[in-house]
Amino acid sequence: MKLGKFEIKSIDTCNFGLDGGSMFGVVPKAIWSKAYHAGDELNRITLAASPLYIDTGDRRILIDTGNGDKFDDKFAGIYNLNRDESSLVNALKKNNINPEDISDVILTHLHFDHAGGATIKSGNDIIPSFPNAKYYVQKSHLNWANNPNEKDRASFIKDNWMPLIENNVLEIIEGEFELFPGISTILSDGHTKAMQLVKIESDDDILYFCADLIPTSAHIPFPFVMGYDNFPLTIIEERKKLIPRAYEENAILYFEHDAFKKAGRLDLANNKYIINNTIEI
Repeated sequence: MKLGKFEIKSIDTCNFGLDGGSMFGVVPKAIWSKAYHAGDELNRITLAASPLYIDTGDRRILIDTGNGDKFDDKFAGIYNLNRDESSLVNALKKNNINPEDISDVILTHLHFDHAGGATIKSGNDIIPSFPNAKYYVQKSHLNWANNPNEKDRASFIKDNWMPLIENNVLEIIEGEFELFPGISTILSDGHTKAMQLVKIESDDDILYFCADLIPTSAHIPFPFVMGYDNFPLTIIEERKKLIPRAYEENAILYFEHDAFKKAGRLDLANNKYIINNTIEI
């Protein structure tokens, strides 16, 4: 679809599964199962891993990279993953985009379901997936990923970013600023330290790439925080800032993990924010 002068496209890698209770924290299953999905026999709900592709005319940018395809059979079984379908490179080729076309990759954070596709196996080596691209991550987040706490240690797999450092393609940035014309970073500390959301703006139309601040459209209600969030009270306050702002701007919210509603604009119903206008991207 067009967002002002930009061409944007959701790149669908395969769905995967996470525990529904973990995805909705203290919210009872009787409520979250109606808001999103009831889960399978292992209580795993279906989630998307959908990076966003942006063609600005002079840059071809990816935000996040999905799970990738470097995982073993045990990992695939836990998260209900299909190795062939989870390849970001293959998903791009289905959209007539070659790995060599990508100029920039913005990594919101380094959890495996966001950074797994940043690197690929090549024989016995692991190399950057996109030979002509620079990758961008926040300095504070990289420090956190290299020294994680017990809560999200299992979500960090160094093969997803160490080859970027070794090949001198990882750009370490700090703070909120306009990374490229019309593309800005927004910091969020509730899910993990220094996750960077992305604001895309062109010709007065705005899209927010919500990452794990709002992983699905069912996470619009402020108390619907994940068990995976390191600082749940912080994430509630961050949502209380972003969601009303997005409503006032009539901005599009893009939900990276929503398998049923990729994006939409906010509405108010009974003084509660809802996604009433879904958008195909």
